[in-house]
Amino acid sequence: MDNEQTRTLEVLQLAVRTEVDGQEFYQKVSQKSSNRLVKELFQQLANEEDVHRRKFEEIYEALKKGQNWPDVGIPAEKGKGLKSLFTEATKALGIKIKIAESELESIKMAMDMEIKSYNLYHSRSEESTLPVEKRFYDALAGEERGHHLALLDSYEYLSDPVGWFTQREHWSLDGA
Repeated sequence: MDNEQTRTLEVLQLAVRTEVDGQEFYQKVSQKSSNRLVKELFQQLANEEDVHRRKFEEIYEALKKGQNWPDVGIPAEKGKGLKSLFTEATKALGIKIKIAESELESIKMAMDMEIKSYNLYHSRSEESTLPVEKRFYDALAGEERGHHLALLDSYEYLSDPVGWFTQREHWSLDGA
């Protein structure tokens, strides 16, 4: 096995571990949360991390068997499910939100996790010489960036709903 293949397999193992850790974290927070948005957001993220894990495992197994990098593709979700979930939750919750400080801290931790995943996949995309591998890591980096942005938007909304609505909805405070 050459150095490049060894490095590729190591990165795939790291990616599987990263996705498993993320999924476990998201499930745990989702189960403990009493806030509808946090509960649903983290459950959706857990589901998406599981999809990523399965893709990485499929690639890993193919490469271990000496096969070429399979074109497994990433669903073209691009955060649509998270956006829909967020839109529905903000309509239902409005500005009257109960959120525990621990839930806000969990969102901050999740944002950090997503940035680390993005950095891993983005750097691997830049290192890759195989077009199919490069496309795969680019797509995953995009997914992780979308996760981070959804978490950031959720954090801003949950920590300051009035400010969030003012900014997003361009509410006017001038009385006119």
